[in-house]
Amino acid sequence: MTISRKIKKAVALKYDKSKGLAPKVKAKGKGVSAEKIIETAKAHNVPIAEDPDLAEVLSKLELEEEIPPDLYKAVAELLAYVYSRNKNL
Repeated sequence: MTISRKIKKAVALKYDKSKGLAPKVKAKGKGVSAEKIIETAKAHNVPIAEDPDLAEVLSKLELEEEIPPDLYKAVAELLAYVYSRNKNL
């Protein structure tokens, strides 16, 4: 018998147009670390969205690394969704 349990992953991004061309990975973690990242974001009213596939890809980047151009569209769509959702709250 095989039992599979996906471990939650979280990646925090930050974009500062004066410091780069793309958002950078500011925090990442899995399991308990992911939960702490999410709790911290909620405590500071940081927009949150769930996209396990994108989190998987982004979690492979190093801290302070800019997202690569091939992820620009996926991240932009996610950010647009999060901001529109939060605007309606």
